[in-house]
Amino acid sequence: MDIRIAAYGVIIRDAEILLSHWNEHGRSGWTLPGGGVEGSEHPLDAARREIREETGYEASVDRLLGIDTMVIPAAKRHRATSPLYAMRVIYRASVVGGALHSEIDGSSDEARWFSLDEVSRLKRVSLLDIALRLNAAEPADGRPTAP
Repeated sequence: MDIRIAAYGVIIRDAEILLSHWNEHGRSGWTLPGGGVEGSEHPLDAARREIREETGYEASVDRLLGIDTMVIPAAKRHRATSPLYAMRVIYRASVVGGALHSEIDGSSDEARWFSLDEVSRLKRVSLLDIALRLNAAEPADGRPTAP
């Protein structure tokens, strides 16, 4: 089984959320800015780096919201022969500098602020819904609850 650890930031200000449009291997959807941990990088540092790469913003990481895990069967993976165990570390974060821009030559192709009311109408990945539930509930154990 392959393992992937990734870190993401929930960034909400003035009733708007910062999202990144994931677009890879013919699949797409709005999600949180974030992505894979590189080498010995700490997830907190990965979240800040990925937010900067995907949105142009410098971010502070304010608190750990939770950790989501899932297994993706090999048959559902693009060019893979084994299942993937995905661990997604989700933080609450804030913009502290920079300017909005979209990533070039990455797995995301656009960054944009959306009103929280718009989110339910977006084509989005499941991580976004999980993260919003974590942000609202702030569970002590960091485990997401079912919808």
